[in-house]
Amino acid sequence: MSSENITEKDSKSEDLLSYLKEEIPIEDMRDYASPQRIESIDFVKGFAMIFIIICHSTLFWFDRDWIFLNGMVYSALDILGPSLFVFLSALSVIFSIRRKKGKLPEKVIRARIFSRGISIMVIGVLFNLIGVTVTRPDIPFPMNLWGWNILMFIGFSQIASYYALKLKKLLRALIGVLIILISPTLRMFLYIEKDSSLLIFILHFIITSPTPELTLLPWLSICFISTIFGEILYNAMIEGTEEAYWHLFRQFMIWGTVLLVVGLITGWQLQTPETLPESEYPHLRLYTMMNQQDYYKFPGMPEFLIRGTIGNMFYNMGAALLIIAICFYLIDIKKKDNQFTSMIIYYGKVSLSLFLIHFVFLPIFIGQFNIVIIVFVVLGYIGFCGFFMYFWNEYGNGVGSPEWFMIQIGRVGQKTGEKVVEEVKRTEEFISKEIKKTEEFISKEIKKTEDYIKKESHKIKEKTKEIVKKDKDKEQ
Repeated sequence: MSSENITEKDSKSEDLLSYLKEEIPIEDMRDYASPQRIESIDFVKGFAMIFIIICHSTLFWFDRDWIFLNGMVYSALDILGPSLFVFLSALSVIFSIRRKKGKLPEKVIRARIFSRGISIMVIGVLFNLIGVTVTRPDIPFPMNLWGWNILMFIGFSQIASYYALKLKKLLRALIGVLIILISPTLRMFLYIEKDSSLLIFILHFIITSPTPELTLLPWLSICFISTIFGEILYNAMIEGTEEAYWHLFRQFMIWGTVLLVVGLITGWQLQTPETLPESEYPHLRLYTMMNQQDYYKFPGMPEFLIRGTIGNMFYNMGAALLIIAICFYLIDIKKKDNQFTSMIIYYGKVSLSLFLIHFVFLPIFIGQFNIVIIVFVVLGYIGFCGFFMYFWNEYGNGVGSPEWFMIQIGRVGQKTGEKVVEEVKRTEEFISKEIKKTEEFISKEIKKTEDYIKKESHKIKEKTKEIVKKDKDKEQ
């Protein structure tokens, strides 16, 4: 390799390192993976994030006499949990793709989506390494790295949504519904037969995983169905008229109600750990928790409240559409703007970091609070998490946060994308020059040929004249 090539590579590496050392604007940190101009989406994410903090903190901090309340509230309001976040993650993919369409090569757009999705999955793997080691010590390394937790699936949904968008809306809807309908039967088959062959064991391990909170099936269906509504939202925001906003609100309300009703009808059956394996549907743990009191014994848990069942998938997607529609009406149509809404929106913008950070302090007060004290403690904890993120971003520039980490990966992709565009431009210029040279060369050769033909033609004419003249002289 020549010294010039080495010098060029070193300079490129130094450029990239210098680029990554540049300070990331706070607004970029706040707006990462958030569709611009749609504050209602961040409001929904922030509201859901606060609910997650409440559920997880009460799960850890309630004493034995009050832990049943966590099971009741968690099961009833799980619509604000993973399903809503997965539904919303597809929106960021749609906005990323549509904004860059025609401005960047398809390969660069795909690389950005993949880098974001894979970076979230990497964080999910690290989360598994800690969580699965504690909750499932029977699972050995490296098998405990794999597990469909919320981060793993959100990262995966970014990539799956990219490919789902290539299909027509009707086909996406049909695929999504088909996945929901066949998944319970397929998963039960894999569960029963997982020890019968290595292939079935591997399929069960990949689809269900040691942490089946959001299994590949049927949750993959959300990637197909949510992108349909994401496109409706994007088109309304691009149009930007009040009429478009109201049309969006009505569509979300109508389809949200339809899906919610379908979920209630198909998921009204009661299930218990005796009728449905808890290892496949760990949300049934909430049923056991709900019955840890002497007031009333629940005969079972409705399927529409158990993650991963047919009723639950329709119910959750319907609830997600209704929640988004209501928040869109309040924030983007009615323009509700005050300190409370601003705080919730901020929580939504830093929701990824909040999700990871709030786990750090949960082991401090395990099983220590009753219903009276825990209200003040949890409210204080929510405020503490918000202030912690505010100071981290404002005074620490967010260095080391998950958003910072993924922005850096995205910036590498952006820098690479710029290089790709630059190389394409250089290639086009080179081809253009070569074509021009070829055209000039051909033009010169054609001219030379024409001159040669003219000369030869002139010679032939002169020769012909001489011959004719000689013939005439002979005749005379």
